[in-house]
Amino acid sequence: MNISIPIETHPLSPFLPSEGRLLFLGSFPPPLSRWSMPFFYPNFINDFWRIMGHLFFGDRSHFVVPGEKRFDRDAIVAFAEERGMAFYDTAVRVRRLKGNASDAFLEIVESTDIRSLLDPMPHCRRIVTTGGKAGAVLCETLRVERLPDIGQCTICPASTHALGRDIEFWRMPSSSRAYPLALEKKADFYRRLFE
Repeated sequence: MNISIPIETHPLSPFLPSEGRLLFLGSFPPPLSRWSMPFFYPNFINDFWRIMGHLFFGDRSHFVVPGEKRFDRDAIVAFAEERGMAFYDTAVRVRRLKGNASDAFLEIVESTDIRSLLDPMPHCRRIVTTGGKAGAVLCETLRVERLPDIGQCTICPASTHALGRDIEFWRMPSSSRAYPLALEKKADFYRRLFE
């Protein structure tokens, strides 16, 4: 632990639609200087919203504002509400050991209370992690010994953890371009969540 590095608090409130059925958890947002919109997966070079555009509309640019290097937050929020998709991260407070968003250099100072995210969403039983660090934190929360394989899930009965309901723990490939897999291949994994 390096106490000379400042602690950052999560800049976004959880997005928890009352009809939420899938909770997507990353680790922590990138620095504000990398944001193209004030919402989850805000970095314009992150492909999460391109994956969703490809899957649901056959157009990876569906959520991109034409002629601009930013995503259409209003369209994304409406889509997420309609599809029952909730968003937050597994860390509330972190230190960026190298000043970037890389999981390898992110020290979690305070983890998210996952149960508090589920409480306003009574129908949510599926939690999806979109990165290695998020998956590792959720493993601890759910008392799972090992991460599910990419694109797979582990069933976590309510009797084995403190979240108050049975949970499907899904692990997806990172939507970061640093993760070496073509967008279409990543989309094939994410498609399993909606079948």
